Amino acid sequence: MDTRIDTDCVIAGGGPAGLMLGLLLARQGLDVTVVEKHADFLRDFRGDTIHPSTQELLGEIGLLDEFLARPHADMSRVTLSWHGTELTLADFSHLPTSRKVMTFMPQWDFLDLLAGAAERFPGFRLLRSTRLDDVVREDGRIVGVTGAGPDGTIEVRARLVVDASGRDSELRAAAGLTPVGVAAAMDVLWFRVPKTAGDHHPFIQAGAGMVITIDRTDFFQSAHVIPAGTWTGSADDLRRMKERLGRISARLGEATADLVPEDVHLLRVRLERLRRWHVDGLLCIGDSAHAMSPAGGVGINLAIQDAVATARILGPVLAQRVPRPADLRRVQRRRAWPVLVTQAVQRRLQGPVLSSSDAGSPLPRALRMLRDHPRLTRITGRFVGIGARPEHPG
Repeated sequence: MDTRIDTDCVIAGGGPAGLMLGLLLARQGLDVTVVEKHADFLRDFRGDTIHPSTQELLGEIGLLDEFLARPHADMSRVTLSWHGTELTLADFSHLPTSRKVMTFMPQWDFLDLLAGAAERFPGFRLLRSTRLDDVVREDGRIVGVTGAGPDGTIEVRARLVVDASGRDSELRAAAGLTPVGVAAAMDVLWFRVPKTAGDHHPFIQAGAGMVITIDRTDFFQSAHVIPAGTWTGSADDLRRMKERLGRISARLGEATADLVPEDVHLLRVRLERLRRWHVDGLLCIGDSAHAMSPAGGVGINLAIQDAVATARILGPVLAQRVPRPADLRRVQRRRAWPVLVTQAVQRRLQGPVLSSSDAGSPLPRALRMLRDHPRLTRITGRFVGIGARPEHPG
């Protein structure tokens, strides 16, 4: 190996879960190395939602003011336009948090905030442009990782390896962990929509399908939900997509008229999870442990809460000794229940999200209930905004 690093904890993946865990462990005085395969965080079509519970966490660790100083947009309730009729899906105004809003911030800005805060601690190290490809074993235990970076091959030895590198993790496979799951009924098409002065699109529009539109200041980022396996990227697929968008919203149909197939990016939705999140010496969190559907935008929130629980449970252990399998099992026991609950709800949402109807069709039953019983939107607001089991650093 060209480079050898010894650390208390090596974290694969510089996403929300990986950087949050690195920051929280560094705050405890540990030596932490986060390994990120890209040179920066500037990638399109990543989740922009910062939930009320995450903002509460930022306040608890003294980063909320820095967070709010960056460009962002707040939303106190999630609304849906059904053939032009606006309905509330989730209301955050009654949450027991200091910030009772969902905040939208480009994920690269949020990750820059976490990385910058972590780098203030002497024990934190972020390796960019470094791809990990295998684990190091000694006496049946994982004791590190190997990969390649800008200066050649690298080996990082650690008391604990945490895999937060996502649903396609190579380390997870190298450790012998294989996810199980159910076939997702939907995929998502991501694309940019041009923006002109004073232009506006509702956040969620539904009827002849569903589309979510996020205001990115200079353009709109849109996500269109489609049945799984129906997109090949052909000209006919694009034509049918534009026809659906036009039926959902004439203005959206006009705004997307000039899209070409190369402008559309496919996200294949997967609902899966590991039966066991760990082997001796390695723990999976976030999408590496449980790939979520985009429904409800809760995947980032769950991943961050995984990181908080991991730091709280394993930080004191790492300060004294090598974590044992029983220690890693405590993290999974803490986090498995909210994952199961959330994925069960997401499976139930797949049908309504994909439903299609013409203008004048009656509201689906679930939407009628939210319309007729507004207090239910406080329950949905708590589920989306806080989650099934919120976590705190200590």
